[in-house]
Amino acid sequence: MEVSGSKIAFIGTGVMGASMAGHLLKAGAVLTVYNRTRSKADPLLAAGATWADSPALAAAGADVVFTMVGYPADVEAIYLGPNGLVASSRPGAILVDFTTSDPTLAAGISAAAAKAGKAAIDAPVSGGDMGARNATLSIMVGGEEAAFAAVKPFFDVVGKTAILQGGPGAGQHTKMANQISVAASLIGATESMIYSRKAGLDPAHVLDSIGGGAAQSWQLAGMAPKMLAGNFEPGFYAKHFLKDLRIALDSAKAMGLNLPLLALAEHLFDLVCDRGFGDKGTQILYRMYQDGLL
Repeated sequence: MEVSGSKIAFIGTGVMGASMAGHLLKAGAVLTVYNRTRSKADPLLAAGATWADSPALAAAGADVVFTMVGYPADVEAIYLGPNGLVASSRPGAILVDFTTSDPTLAAGISAAAAKAGKAAIDAPVSGGDMGARNATLSIMVGGEEAAFAAVKPFFDVVGKTAILQGGPGAGQHTKMANQISVAASLIGATESMIYSRKAGLDPAHVLDSIGGGAAQSWQLAGMAPKMLAGNFEPGFYAKHFLKDLRIALDSAKAMGLNLPLLALAEHLFDLVCDRGFGDKGTQILYRMYQDGLL
């Protein structure tokens, strides 16, 4: 499917969605948008997108419908509600959910879409707000191969990597694996910087030494400088990371897995959100250590 000239809908134009929808608009897609807070879609509307007053109206007539919302409950309501996307989108439409959500829910949406003569793909992304702005996201996909092939050109516009991992729900399971690894790297980067400062070292110089060796990670390179600068504004909300960790933990338990580090990360971010820092970036974990709030 060609991106240019395609009729698409994008539902959820927040920190990530606005940039992703903007790339598709610039690539020539005919874009209709919906967001709970209309003002967040204003830049897209100024660039030529059309506003719809509901997800159902946004999806009507679209070849492909993209969603990027907050929580599994939001995904379920938008897709499976009485006026949801499965019911309101046109026959033959492809529904693509970029939200990090529950693998079982993704499989259920796919089954409902297939029954209605449509296709649904779960396609959570990694790369944060910077990846969305720069179109360098990694896209982890679950669904049928034909549907993936049809929307791959759209993925290539918003990201640098898009891999079909398996059937419905496989994209979400892959994202859970991603978040488990991120959690380990984030905790390691945080404790490394806390240790360095307590030892009387200059943490920035420590970063210069360890950032290119065996300890190197995206969290050390991208988050540690923000920690040291006292910049805790969100590229990815702590409350959304907690949501992801809980999904991963529930999925692990359902498979009979005991993952102690995942459980630790969920506990730490539960404390982060309980202390009122859910709207900060995940690097806020450093402040929790620094201020003795754990």
